[in-house]
Amino acid sequence: MTRQGADFFTRHDWSVAEIVEVYETPLLELVSRANAVHREFHDVNDVQKASLLSIKTGGCPEDCGYCPQSAHHKEVKLDRIHMMSPQEVLTIAAKAREAGADRFCMGAAWRSVRDGREFDAVLEMVRGVRALGMEACVTLGMLDAAQAGRLKEAGLTAYNHNLDTGPDYYDRIISTRTYDDRLDTLKAVRGAGLEMCCGGIIGMGESVADRAAMLATLAGFDPHPESVPINALTPVPGTPLGDRERVDPLDFVRMIATTRIVLPASRVRLSAGRSTLSREAQVLCMIAGANSLFYGEALLTTPNVEAGEDDALFEALGQGRACAPAQTAKA
Repeated sequence: MTRQGADFFTRHDWSVAEIVEVYETPLLELVSRANAVHREFHDVNDVQKASLLSIKTGGCPEDCGYCPQSAHHKEVKLDRIHMMSPQEVLTIAAKAREAGADRFCMGAAWRSVRDGREFDAVLEMVRGVRALGMEACVTLGMLDAAQAGRLKEAGLTAYNHNLDTGPDYYDRIISTRTYDDRLDTLKAVRGAGLEMCCGGIIGMGESVADRAAMLATLAGFDPHPESVPINALTPVPGTPLGDRERVDPLDFVRMIATTRIVLPASRVRLSAGRSTLSREAQVLCMIAGANSLFYGEALLTTPNVEAGEDDALFEALGQGRACAPAQTAKA
């Protein structure tokens, strides 16, 4: 079997060394391989546009080194926003649907889900988004099997819980929860029959092997995560990673392409960090296998591409106007 033929099979036994070898393939060959896989598993013109809304901003007790919402990072200038009401959220979701969005994602800056009034409000939001005919995704921190089941009953499509990086580098970024904590949440998500949205961040000082280890962990899930967001660090002043240099755009392309080869059937979402990419770099990421993106002026609390720029991008791709952004709670 040729190497390209081998790429057309879903695998759960990738080694870190194999993935590093893929990542370090000469760039033109890597993108060509990834595009072939993309064409085998997906319609190349199908690029999902998702809205992301922060429904509760700031004050998170976790100490994630990249995140401006952490209560540990006292020097970050961030306006805290208390829990939005279901009516507020559904009004914004309806506007996103009218503009053409088919997925609406909601994020709350919690360490973990706690049963009670606020979780009940999230369940109401999920039911409302689904009633609008949209996919619904939430990211709420850690949760247990019973809570995952309640989200499933409410109609949730997918739960986002990123690994962030590989297991060996993880404690360099976060100390308030373990890698196993994240894996336990993902097991609860899978156990409830929810789709898994799980990816990571590059540019935090990790090695290529760390990036590969994250992908190997994701490939070990059966089935693979339905959605894999790939983020490039957006350095925020006042956070421990606020002084890091931005990722080289071609490293972003390499990570997208490698993810496509390792996780061939997953949606690979071009996420945070996209605002720093040229239009041409974004198109190259799509050629390499990215087939979903967030639109709107902010991703929770960090900048994103403006709606007009996305309209121009999709016009250039021959796909018409991108859907207008939801109003995102942000600093």
